[in-house]
Amino acid sequence: MLAETICSAVSAAGLGIAAITAYRKRFLSAARIAAYSLVPIGLVMTGAVEWLADTAFSPVAWAGFGVLGAAWLLFLSTRAVERRRGGRRETTAGAEPGAVAPGASSPSRAVTAKPRTGTPAGEDFSDIEAILKKHGI
Repeated sequence: MLAETICSAVSAAGLGIAAITAYRKRFLSAARIAAYSLVPIGLVMTGAVEWLADTAFSPVAWAGFGVLGAAWLLFLSTRAVERRRGGRRETTAGAEPGAVAPGASSPSRAVTAKPRTGTPAGEDFSDIEAILKKHGI
């Protein structure tokens, strides 16, 4: 009951401030203030304030928030471990990391191009130079 009264008073005060702002010919600001001031009374009318007050004083609700927090921490910790491992998946005890089914071909590995011996790995700009020459730059 107290929360509903406070929300109603806040809404009334906000509408008063919006009226004063509109009197000063600042209609856009007045409309924005009126919109914000109608939110508390709207929450009271929908029952959200009553639900919030019931939740705030309920030990079962707080236990539920604790369980949700534990689930959230568990989710974050598993993501951190997964990122630290680099996205690798755990394998079973008897299987090799690259094991394939019997009769299947072995997994292929990606072929990486080696840089020329005279140039360092990060400074091979021959492709870029060819594109620039093609466009006359």
